[in-house]
Amino acid sequence: MAGPGPALPPAPRSKWDIREKVWEHLEASGLAEFPRPVRGRIPNFKGSLQACSSLGGLDVFGRAREVKVDPDKPLEGARLAALQARKTLLVPTPRLRTGLFNRIVPPPGATKEILRRCATSQGVRDYSVPVGLDGKAQVDLVVVGSVAVSEKGWRIGKGEGYADMEYAMMVSMGAVQEDTPVVTIVHDCQVLDIAEELVDDHDLTVDYILTPTRTIQTNCKRPKPQGIMWHKVSSEMLGKIPILKTLRCREKEAGKDVTLRDEHPALANTNRAAISNKKVMAANTQPWAAPGSPPVGQPHVENDPVNPKFEGSDTVTTVYVGNLPGSLRVSELKSALRELQVVPVGLNWQGAQHRAFLHYRDLGTAHRAVSSLQGLSLGGNALRAELAKSQRSRGQREINSHK
Repeated sequence: MAGPGPALPPAPRSKWDIREKVWEHLEASGLAEFPRPVRGRIPNFKGSLQACSSLGGLDVFGRAREVKVDPDKPLEGARLAALQARKTLLVPTPRLRTGLFNRIVPPPGATKEILRRCATSQGVRDYSVPVGLDGKAQVDLVVVGSVAVSEKGWRIGKGEGYADMEYAMMVSMGAVQEDTPVVTIVHDCQVLDIAEELVDDHDLTVDYILTPTRTIQTNCKRPKPQGIMWHKVSSEMLGKIPILKTLRCREKEAGKDVTLRDEHPALANTNRAAISNKKVMAANTQPWAAPGSPPVGQPHVENDPVNPKFEGSDTVTTVYVGNLPGSLRVSELKSALRELQVVPVGLNWQGAQHRAFLHYRDLGTAHRAVSSLQGLSLGGNALRAELAKSQRSRGQREINSHK
């Protein structure tokens, strides 16, 4: 039986600090389970099946006919519980690339062993049928994974925003209601204090927490997301998630404001020089992509920490980020930038040299990025952030010109 394990230190001040502490603690204490390392994932843990077994004791599970369970490994027991109870099991498609849900359909007369297989990631692929927007899904219970959660119901995911987006899309298609309960399943050490100021309006909160030793009802009163917040969705994300395009068209026809984050009026008036420069950036740097995009090959590295292709540009300010840990993935840095609300228009990833360059349209955003990233803990390293060398003198010139 998996016990609570040693307690984590007091919750740090940012979501990324909390994620790093949880991942590090699970690995160091021997609580982490396959797939390893757990860093960057919804972590699997010793006792996950035991925690999932408590799902059947919840009244909200007993009443539910359709249950949506995320595809993460620690939720395998929850998927099995839904199948064994003959519920309709819906599982989101990986990274929402081919739709929103798959319905798991075990073969007629499925044995317990076949149901176990259906609950695995391979089984989800082998025994599923897609559910479209017009599939009239009516989800009675939502089960999500978490990296950390508080007894008040505040939830922190792995930083890519898929659980939040899935829920928002379910609201938009009428698949969930305001009172649809949300359950998360974690190890005891993942339950800790989270400051409410870290919770954004698009963050999904939870109503029940299941651990190997406890069932916690949060009585959370904070409203869940009321639909897709289009002003926080980028064009890149829209391009990566086809079903999001369809939902946007439907909501636009219904008269809703579906302006995307990068369609802000200030960006719509970008001058020709900036547009030309953007084309150069697209050709020479890794484009800013949707969550989970894989890294590309390593670009040529100059001795001076500045990208020469941007040197002298009046429309782009470059920020140098150093001391990146060797294990860090570019998707993790992107997630942190989204969370800090300092998303660049371009990113030049030089992971082998433990550094990256972020390109911004204005000096103010670049300065905010520096102050947000300086000292931020990612992968156990405190990041270094500063304006790239050729940008510092330009910034000083702009300051002097306004005196």
